[in-house]
Order: sequence, then structure tokens, then C-alpha cells
Amino acid sequence: MTELLSKDEFRSALEDAIKGREAKNASFSLAWAEGKLQRHHFARWAENHYQYVGPFADYLGYIYGNTPDQYTEAKDFLLQNMYEEELADIRHTDLLVRFAEACGTTRERVMDPNNANAVTRGLQAWCYATSMREHFTVATAAMVVGLESQVPSIYKKQIIPLREVYGFTEDEIEFFDLHITSDVVHGERGFQIVLENADTVELQQRCLQFVRWGAEMRYSYTRSLYDTYVAPDMVAA
Repeated sequence: MTELLSKDEFRSALEDAIKGREAKNASFSLAWAEGKLQRHHFARWAENHYQYVGPFADYLGYIYGNTPDQYTEAKDFLLQNMYEEELADIRHTDLLVRFAEACGTTRERVMDPNNANAVTRGLQAWCYATSMREHFTVATAAMVVGLESQVPSIYKKQIIPLREVYGFTEDEIEFFDLHITSDVVHGERGFQIVLENADTVELQQRCLQFVRWGAEMRYSYTRSLYDTYVAPDMVAA
């Protein structure tokens, strides 16, 4: 029978649940980091990525609403994360649109869900369903540990070629620079909330399952971008 893990054991298990499923190792991420993409590929990425991260404050809002009042640290973290997404200095989605426009697409196309592929729409639906239905600790594990905590490792590999290979300006890639720093903090706070509040065997195992699923969802989403938009260009060439 599975026993309650210590916090150190649980932390290791959460990290292991992501290993082998990291989006930074998906085909689109690798092509990006290796300088093999063109600007229209980044435009398609932005159009899809908006449909995933655009509602991120909504996901957090559902988790916040499901978090009992006595869990003040968790509620404060969720509220701060929502504030940073939507209100602080500049909205994160506006930075994403700025990058998209530099790639040759438009705000209207980015915001139109018809320009996202089926896997992206599935990822968005999974995020909504998880945030609405799951225990706040499980939903935090899925959204923040399984998904958001991966961002710095992804963007650190991608921002250098954006500057040095693809020729974007610092203003155009501010979206990536911001998330490299902010999501380190968000990811760690998410870990701490999950470690503190997953205090039963059932909750720990449910968190681990949803971290695995979250990592698998982000990997599949990232791979689908290559399969949908890049691979056909390679065949045509």
C-alpha cells in the first residue's frame, strides 16, 4: 500500500513526474533552439500559444474560488499570479501579441481560436476542466508545477536564438525574458503550496498524476506545432 511521502520524497516525486515529458525536448522546441524555424512558424506558435496562456488568469481564478478561506498563503499566491498576468505594468498577453505582430501575424488572428489546432484547443479545455473540478492543491500541481514551472527551462533555450539567429529586438521578445524570471518564482511557490497542502496519500497521488498529465499535455501541444506547421514545409522543401 502506498504510504504518505515526506516533503522531500514528495518533491522528488513531483520533479520525476515531469522528467521525460519536458516540452523543451519536443520537436518544435528543438527546431526553435537549433535555428531551423522561420518567422511564419513563430506566428503560428503565437496564435496557438495565446489560446493556451491567454486564459491562464481564468484558470487561476477558478482555483482561487475553490480554495477555502483558511488557506491564505495559497489564495495570496493565486491572486498575485493573476495580478501579474493581467494588471501589473503590462499584460503578459499584450507582450505575446507584440511578439506575434513582429512575426507577421495580427492581434485579430492571435485572438481568434479558429487559428489554433485541435491539440491546443484540447490543452485549453483540460486546463479549464482541471481548474474547475479538482481540489485546489491538485489543480495547483497541474497548472503551476506541471505546466508553469517548465517555462524558464523552455525559454532559456529559445531566447538566445531569437536574438542571435532570428534577429528579434529586445522589445519584441520581452514576453520570453519576463517569464524566464517570473515563472521561476511562480513555480517554486507552486511547489511549496502543493508540498504543504497535499497532506494525504490520496492527495499526493492525485497531484502526481496531474503533474504527469500536465507535462504530457504540454509536450503533446508543443510537438503538434511541429507536426502541423513545420513538417509540411520540410516535405515541400
